[in-house]
Amino acid sequence: MGGVGELELIQRSLEGDLEAWGEIVVRYKRMVFGAALAVLRNWADAEDATQEAFIRAYEKLHYYDLSRKFSTWLLTVTINVAKNMLRKRRPDPEPRTFHTDDPATVVEREELRNAVKQAVWSLPESYRLPLVLYYWEGLSVEEIARAMRLKPATVKTRLFRGRALVKSKLLEMGVTVDAV
Repeated sequence: MGGVGELELIQRSLEGDLEAWGEIVVRYKRMVFGAALAVLRNWADAEDATQEAFIRAYEKLHYYDLSRKFSTWLLTVTINVAKNMLRKRRPDPEPRTFHTDDPATVVEREELRNAVKQAVWSLPESYRLPLVLYYWEGLSVEEIARAMRLKPATVKTRLFRGRALVKSKLLEMGVTVDAV
């Protein structure tokens, strides 16, 4: 089904073809998980939110407007699911820290990458989510604006401020910002 177009998969999914929906899940699972993780900052919760987002999207697929980009619509569903989960859970006293599997063999570049990740994950969601979607998921400012229901100028401002906050956090961590 790799060569089948997105609109055909959506149409077949609307007709109850679960194999077609499965192909949509395969195509978008990484993006959906990345967005959920950016909101929730917890791997297990993000996995749960990813499953819930695909279930919710399938149930609401008949509301999808074919004139919109599907990935943007799916991201909107994902962000809503993740934010609802966030409201229901107890607040995390401290942001999660991400480490590599084998710190003894980590090269300087990997340490920098981890420091950047840690700095990004420590940001408030309003800055973290646009940074993750833009830099790690490769979405455009316009796609992020539609998914987050913001103006493109607001997304640009949050990206700019988010980068500045990351640099500031890296300085606090003793990481040379010239490398970033």
